[in-house]
Amino acid sequence: MRPVVLLALLGLLFVSAVSATVYFKEEFDSNWQSRWVVSDWKKSEGTRGEWKYTAGDYYGDKDADKGIQTSQDARFYAISSKLPKPFSNEGKDLIVQYTVAFPQKIDCGGGYIKLLPADVDQTNFNGDSKYYIMFGPDVCGTTTKKTHVIFNYKDKNLLIKKNVPCETDQLRHVYTLIVHPDNTYQVNIDGEKKESGSLFDDWEFLPPKTIKDPSISKPADWIDDPMMDDPTDTKPADYDNTPKQIPDPDAEKPADWDDEADGTWEAPMIDNPEYKGEWKPKRIANPDYKGKWVHPEIANPDYVDDKNLYKYDNIGAVGIELWQVKAGTLFDNVLVTDSLAEADAHREQTWGANKDEEKSMFDRKEKEKRDKEEAERKEAEEKRKAEEAAKSADEDDDDDEEGHDEL
Repeated sequence: MRPVVLLALLGLLFVSAVSATVYFKEEFDSNWQSRWVVSDWKKSEGTRGEWKYTAGDYYGDKDADKGIQTSQDARFYAISSKLPKPFSNEGKDLIVQYTVAFPQKIDCGGGYIKLLPADVDQTNFNGDSKYYIMFGPDVCGTTTKKTHVIFNYKDKNLLIKKNVPCETDQLRHVYTLIVHPDNTYQVNIDGEKKESGSLFDDWEFLPPKTIKDPSISKPADWIDDPMMDDPTDTKPADYDNTPKQIPDPDAEKPADWDDEADGTWEAPMIDNPEYKGEWKPKRIANPDYKGKWVHPEIANPDYVDDKNLYKYDNIGAVGIELWQVKAGTLFDNVLVTDSLAEADAHREQTWGANKDEEKSMFDRKEKEKRDKEEAERKEAEEKRKAEEAAKSADEDDDDDEEGHDEL
């Protein structure tokens, strides 16, 4: 490669690295509590859950994989952290990324995070607090297994129209939301694209551009049925002479039937194979058919275009707010940036570096659990057989003693 070309490429990489901005990064070191505020929401009611600092039951690196975990069942959780400096994503990509795991085999609960305005009241942060974006997995029963992507627009929280799947196993996964300034988006899980599209198409940010003309109604004489009954077709005179059911010709009177005691015997009824159903005239093409009536549309007077659906001007905090039936959800490695390259690198430096060891540890512990359960099952079975043998021996001894007594 020519030196000039190489220098140009290096220059581009340098510019890209310099232009990337990391607005927030949290890997939950031992000082994490100094940066996060646990809300007092539900505290007075006794249903506020406690957060635990841990790597969980499965990990690749015990120190690097530490995060915060919900620790009490049937509790509300709300915690937030301010960004070093509020920002606007105008004209730039917005990437929200984090790691979450459900080691508890979650049956109902969320694992999502929220991007919050800078003026959020952290002490009272709760489920009704305003947010800009809510993103992440939600699982409840067998019907709800999806990744939420919710945008706040003019104080309304808009849910994505598509069903974006989520991971439901017990291992860590990385969720990445990418919002572009051209009003397109992409959802990645573990670096792989799961969904993408347009904010205009996949959310109801704006009312429809056109609406049905309220001043026009379908004409009363409009014929929109392409077929009609044949007016010349008449029902045959003997059509109704064929009954719907007839006595079963194969049925025989039981040999023990007593007419005096049981009444006159009658064969059971069966469907008549000759029955043609209710008579209906033939259908023919309708000569007055005008086609399907289409309601004319007009421009929607309430429609106002907005090229800045993607934009938020006062992003200032990250929050986690959940209800957990079964606690154990673990969060780690939260990143907010304008650079997908930065997000990809952070994902591989954290989750990517330890995921294989985490999986190996999970498989090993699961095998140990299965082996222990099998050993306990065998022990219980052997104990049961021994008790049955002892009981049988006691019964034999009792029989012998009774025999001696008789002698």
